Formats: sequence, C-alpha cells, structure tokens
Amino acid sequence: MKVFLVAGEMSGDRLGGALMEGLRQLLPNVEFVGVGGPLMAQQGLESLFPMDELSVMGIAEVLPKYRHLLRRMHETVEAVLAWQPDVLITIDSPDFCLRVAREVRAKADIRAVHYVAPSVWAWRPKRAEKMAKSVDQVLALLPFEPPYMEAVGLRCDFVGHPVVTEPVATSDQMQAFRAELGIGDAPLLVALPGSRRGEVSRLTPAFGEVVARLKQDVPDLQVVLPAAAPVADLVKETVAAWAHAPIVLDPRDLDVDAGMARKRAAFAAADVALAASGTVSLELAACDTPMVVAYDMSWLSWQIMSRMALIDTVTLVNLVSETRTVEEYLGPAFKAEDIAPALLRVLQSPESQRAAMTLTMQRLGRGHEAPGLRAARAVLDGLKA
Repeated sequence: MKVFLVAGEMSGDRLGGALMEGLRQLLPNVEFVGVGGPLMAQQGLESLFPMDELSVMGIAEVLPKYRHLLRRMHETVEAVLAWQPDVLITIDSPDFCLRVAREVRAKADIRAVHYVAPSVWAWRPKRAEKMAKSVDQVLALLPFEPPYMEAVGLRCDFVGHPVVTEPVATSDQMQAFRAELGIGDAPLLVALPGSRRGEVSRLTPAFGEVVARLKQDVPDLQVVLPAAAPVADLVKETVAAWAHAPIVLDPRDLDVDAGMARKRAAFAAADVALAASGTVSLELAACDTPMVVAYDMSWLSWQIMSRMALIDTVTLVNLVSETRTVEEYLGPAFKAEDIAPALLRVLQSPESQRAAMTLTMQRLGRGHEAPGLRAARAVLDGLKA
C-alpha cells in the first residue's frame, strides 16, 4: 500500500508520525512519500522539502511568501500525481493542504483524507462544504467535530488526540531536570512563544517584558524556554534582549527522543506556563501544568479573524472541557501589564484549572486505544468503503 502524506507544522508532524506508526502496525509493508518533519522521518519519510517552509500563519504573514508557497504546492501535487498513491493524507495546515487535495482531485481519482478537522466551529463555516468537493474523509481530534463534517456529507471519524498517549515526566525526572539546570525548588515558568518564525519574532519580546514584571512579585522565579528546532537560533537571538535571560532548551543538542523527553520534563516541572495559543495548551494539560495563553498577530490579521470568529475562546482546554478556566490575552489584549498579574494569580491558585485539564484529557481519549492506531484503522476502513 502506498500512502502520500503532507504535514506543514510541528503539531502535524506529531500526528503524522503516530499515524505512520499505526499504519505500520497494521500493514508492515506500507510505503510512505510526502512532506513532513523529524517524527515522520523517524517512520521512514524522506521529506520532499523542509516542512518548516510551510509553517506560516496569519493572512498578512502569508502574503509575502505566497509565490513560494504556491510553487511548493504545485511541486507537491505533481509528486502525488507521479506516484499515484492508494491514499493522500493531508495533515492540518488547511490553507496549504486542502489546496493540494483540491488540485489532485481535479486531475486524478485518488482517495483523500484530511487529518484534523478544520475549525469550522470557530470560523469560516463554509470551509466544510468546500472540503466535501475534494476530500473523502476527515479524521477529527476533538469529540464535538464529526457532526459539522457529516452535515455536508463527509465521513468523519473521531480518533482521539495523540497528546493523551505521549509520556508524562515522572516525579524523579522532574526533579532531575530541575537539578540539572540548577533550578532547585524555585518557582518555574515555562515560556512557549510558538514554533513559527513570525510568532517567535512577534511574541518573544513581549514575553520578556512579562517575565520582568512577574519577577518583581516573584524574585526567585526561574524561566525555561523550550525552542523548536527550526527557530532555535532566532529564539536565542531574541531572548538576548530580555532583562532576565531564560534558560533556552535547544533540541538540536539531542536526538529527537531525548529532545522530546527534555521538553516534557520542562512542562511537567513548571509551576505555570505562558503559552501561545494552539496545541501546546493540550500538551500542558497532559502534564497537569496550569497556564495563561497569550497571542498577538498583525493588525490586519486580527481585524479579519476577530470579525469572522464564532467562538469566545481559542484555547483548546477551554473548548474541550466546556469551561473558561484558562485566561487568554489575544490581539489588543496582549499586554504585558495584564498578562503578568494573570500568571501571578495562577501561581497562587493553580488548582482552579486542574479539573478542566483532567476532563479535557478524558474527552480526548486518555485510557483508550492510541489515536495514531485509531486513525490508521479509520483510514484503512475508509479505503474498503
């Protein structure tokens, strides 16, 4: 069986790697071609080009790179058509991936599966209707998503979120992490300004100001910043201007597994997190680490997206648990003078988020079959239909 996969983000790489592992368990002779990152490479994928070229978010941010992204899209489509796989699986990054699926569908009858239902419940509800013209099946990470896809005639399988099966650092590992970095029992903040260059450039300076303000109330506060490999140099360059330098964890110093283990230890050892919005809120919830979410974007992107939004929160923990326990500071509210007090409140009363995080993990499939294997079964079942 031949499977062509396309992922454009680090979160998509995690999904793709787990799905590939699941497919190998069910079909040992499966072949893979496509675009992905290090975790997909571990499963045997040689990426057609570096995945991080596709890691662009925000309308204003995409425009300068539009021609290059268009070239990469055409290259990907041609590779799919030349290889003629049994199934094309596009993973998240809907603006790029769904265009690939549409172009392939216009020229060939290749089954298309999209992994991660686009957030039609959050904005752009018409996207589900457009998807139905070029995609045969959707694999959903969130339990409330299938009805939105099924309403337009798309098969949609809730397969659970892979975050529920990822290892969580033990108490001994957390203590070893703190000891290794000389943190001891000091209050620890983990700062997570994103994995895209645009995010890091935009958020990291403000995160530094937040830390400076928070240290006025918590003088012994320690800060760790786990950097994504594609932006590690940019992170180091940007935090050099902080008044209180964080400890930057560079994953390039270690192999993939060791790097992920150190990141998990940082998450679990932290007393609180300051995080950009996205999947990272679920990773923190899996480690039972309370958080504040803060995110900014260009003025144009904010104006457009805020007017199209159908929800009052972007944090997945809030959405899945149907609570609003995680505070958010987005767009115009992205102000250090407000974010620092929010972090202090969480440091002083972390229990306020614990129930919501536990419920989130239960609803995402903790305790059930691994989502990557569930996704693989759903893909194979769809091919039989």
